[in-house]
Amino acid sequence: MLTKTLIKIFTRDLEKIKEEISLYKDEKNLWKIDGLVTNSSGTLVLHLLANLNHFIGAILGDSGYVRDRDLEFSLRDIPKSELLSELNKTIRIVENTLNKITPNMLQKDYKPQVFKDPMTIGYFLVHLASHLAYHLGQINYHRRLLDK
Repeated sequence: MLTKTLIKIFTRDLEKIKEEISLYKDEKNLWKIDGLVTNSSGTLVLHLLANLNHFIGAILGDSGYVRDRDLEFSLRDIPKSELLSELNKTIRIVENTLNKITPNMLQKDYKPQVFKDPMTIGYFLVHLASHLAYHLGQINYHRRLLDK
């Protein structure tokens, strides 16, 4: 039950990011920073793609994805079309991986240990969904403030 709910939430929020990215009037503004806004929407999208492909795709789904965290925050000017394509791929990775997670697996410890205290796979998946929603909100505000 939880995995089906999480699939809906991840898919909904990743689709909403696609919508936000598509709403930018000027594609260059995806990468704009200004004053206290130090992460662009483009950077946040790259971070979320890497985060989900690593923690869900590679760790739980054995996808072979290798994360380069520094690149998430240093790459710039990736075309909107490429971001949208990668979001579509990530939706499929998340759905395919979570469809294989059984209720018993949700109670097992998530490996590797990401935080100070151990946590279950279910707990960490809920954390990842809230992390996605947090950055989705930032992307929405970024677009409305800086895509003038």
